[in-house]
Amino acid sequence: MTRDQLRRTLEFYRDLGVDDLYRPLAPQTERRPVPEPRLSASGPRPAPPDDLPESLLPLAPSGDTLEKIQRDIGPDCRRCRLCEQRSKIVFGVGDPQARLAFVGEGPGADEDAQGIPFVGRAGQLLTQMIDNTASREGIPVRRADVYICNVVKCRPPENRTPLPDEMEICGEFLFRQLMAIRPKAIVALGSTAAKALLGTKDGVTRLRGEWRKWRDIPLIVTYHPSYLLRPYNQNAKREAWEDLKKALHFVYD
Repeated sequence: MTRDQLRRTLEFYRDLGVDDLYRPLAPQTERRPVPEPRLSASGPRPAPPDDLPESLLPLAPSGDTLEKIQRDIGPDCRRCRLCEQRSKIVFGVGDPQARLAFVGEGPGADEDAQGIPFVGRAGQLLTQMIDNTASREGIPVRRADVYICNVVKCRPPENRTPLPDEMEICGEFLFRQLMAIRPKAIVALGSTAAKALLGTKDGVTRLRGEWRKWRDIPLIVTYHPSYLLRPYNQNAKREAWEDLKKALHFVYD
């Protein structure tokens, strides 16, 4: 790669919003396609210049692990405005080799206090959904056997929807989490997670129930548990249980 090509490569990644690039530990002999960068819900990604080499710098370090990603985030991340009112960074929880991963929107008050995702009312409902559905279907899986994380790692003020730039910044780490785990399937909980993972503007009602792909990993969209807690959403509860049943059978049968 010439110096001019390197400059254009870095400018390309800068336009994508990528802040950190990692040098592989050993020379790479295979030619890599242009990688899909961080998770984005802010519109189409810029196209690479025509003369960029196919072997671009990787977006995650070789041999990435959840522990390394958490260290890279740091104990007091200040990368976006969400740091201003948060109590704890909520990284993720569960089996680091889980075959099924759940991605939600962001931490709430209980999660912010404990530093663990999905521990409030919505989290308790998610636990019941996983444990009870698996039990009824004869699948030996509990919440501890899956991996659960959020698009953003800090609580948005008043539980508002994360802003696009906040999702972009945390998206780098969510990308690395999912690539490190490499689950057999992903469940996107709610429209924010669906938009971040799929780059779509469609809502949950239109997206749910059908298998899609995040990179090469099958992904299914369903309702966020907080939506299911509302008393008028009885039909959504039934549909969410059907979505979860479909995901569990796909992964564990």
